[in-house]
Amino acid sequence: MNLNEYFSTASGTGFLATASAEGKPDIAVYSRPNIMEDGTLAFIMRDRLTHANLQENAHAVYAFIEKEGGYKGVRLFMQKVGEDTDKELIAQMTRRRLSPEEDAAKGPKFVVYFRVEKALPLVGGNELDPANL
Repeated sequence: MNLNEYFSTASGTGFLATASAEGKPDIAVYSRPNIMEDGTLAFIMRDRLTHANLQENAHAVYAFIEKEGGYKGVRLFMQKVGEDTDKELIAQMTRRRLSPEEDAAKGPKFVVYFRVEKALPLVGGNELDPANL
């Protein structure tokens, strides 16, 4: 199973951890990533602390805890490789629907792309192949 298949079938809770240039950490709840055709992961985000940190420090970790119980899931160590503000693309990728007024009140959205550099299980240190989870 690859990342696309994994995130298409797994349900659970995800967390995206970033740090500023000075190393001040942040962690936020994030939904499952969108897996692009080239294998990069894409997250929709607002212009808040996570996004600000990624402007200074391109490294992040995404941890996903599966809903089934126990400590099953993955940790993905990633590097930001791009960003987009294409409103149509963002609309296609957005899973949570707000009214246009509610959405606008929350501020601009960005699609942020990451390359997975290393994948580990949620617990343990045996490296996983992202193409074969």
